[in-house]
Amino acid sequence: MDQNNAQLEQGETPETNPVENHTNMASLLEEEGLGIDFPQAGEIRKGVVASITPGQILVSVGTKSEGVISGKEFELIPPEELAALAVGQEIPVYVINPEDQNGNVVLSYTRAREEVSWEQVDELLRGKECIHSTIVGYNKGGLIVPVVGLRGFVPASQISLSRRSRLSGDSPEQMWGKMINEEIDVCVIEVDRERRRLILSERAASTETRETLKERVIEELQEGEVRNGRVTSLADFGAFVNISGADGLVHLSEISWDRIQHPSEVLRVGQEVKVKIISVDREKKRIGLSIRQLQSDPWSQRVSHLQIGQLVEGTITRLTKFGAFARIGNDLEGLIHISEISDKRIEHPKEVLKEGDVVTLRVIKIDVENHRIGLSLRKVESMAFADMDWQSIEGIIADAGEIAAPAEDIIADAGEPEAPAEDIIADAGEPEAPADEQPDTSEQA
Repeated sequence: MDQNNAQLEQGETPETNPVENHTNMASLLEEEGLGIDFPQAGEIRKGVVASITPGQILVSVGTKSEGVISGKEFELIPPEELAALAVGQEIPVYVINPEDQNGNVVLSYTRAREEVSWEQVDELLRGKECIHSTIVGYNKGGLIVPVVGLRGFVPASQISLSRRSRLSGDSPEQMWGKMINEEIDVCVIEVDRERRRLILSERAASTETRETLKERVIEELQEGEVRNGRVTSLADFGAFVNISGADGLVHLSEISWDRIQHPSEVLRVGQEVKVKIISVDREKKRIGLSIRQLQSDPWSQRVSHLQIGQLVEGTITRLTKFGAFARIGNDLEGLIHISEISDKRIEHPKEVLKEGDVVTLRVIKIDVENHRIGLSLRKVESMAFADMDWQSIEGIIADAGEIAAPAEDIIADAGEPEAPAEDIIADAGEPEAPADEQPDTSEQA
């Protein structure tokens, strides 16, 4: 103060420092008992709504004049929240500028709410608390869930087993789209304010384990049911498919009607498939599945032209101790059991047959379920099938357009049989006399 007086006496104007003036003013007011809590930029305060007008909200924050929320900060307030604000209501505000060129304290409601929300999720993380919410969106990696005003992300790996078991399709829309607006319980597992990163977990909020889920699914399953599933792994002996959160086995023999050496020939991990429940072992917690039983059996179509007793031509392909295999047609093979090779007792099929022989065989068995055809060589000439053989021959002739008429029709078409020789002579009368015995008619002429 003395220094200032000395400067005034010498006619000099003392230098002024705005910060010192602000501090000195606050100190003087405090000394006089009139302390005012001056707002600081970046500070979050509690304020009371003084007025609400189109495009502007005035908020009392303990300063000489009300703070103002206007312009972009006003527009950022969600319509439903803006409609809920009322005069006299206490709200959090963020100080953008303690004093603008018009002397107003510039405030933001949305920034304050966001800062409060980050503080709240920090508390949820520390306290390991869970919160109930609703799924509002998704991306290729998981679900979007709001938590205390912030948008959190639930990665696919953190989604509960029961919800993941319902996944179908390959695109994000197919996988997650149907879950929009579903309720969900989540826990906060990561908070990063600087990167605005909020990671949530449904699995952490769920008490359901993989084992308890499988038990529940096994109790619900019924043999014969058809379910959608997703291939989770492949092995030499089959494929594992997840249905509703529990893995079942599709044995190699139940994957396809065609003969395959490994599941990877027709399936891939992650592929969505439709399966039939063929067995449920609740004691051992095993589920047997089938893919091929939901498909038409091409083998049954390939043998549709065959019938028991039919004669076919076959080529011997293999000889074994118990019989011989013969190829009939392009893609069918049947077995001639050793007892059906010859009427005589033989020790091995090679006594009668050799590979490459082309023989006529009779079909004696068609097992559609087990894909087996029984053939016989010794019954080719069996009279038990004579009627069928005759019908087959007639059918072949008919197809050739040369249908043979029955014997009685042939006789009818031929008319009466020729008369014996003596009757023919009688009908012809007496034979003519020799030339020398004929009368002379020249005179009469």
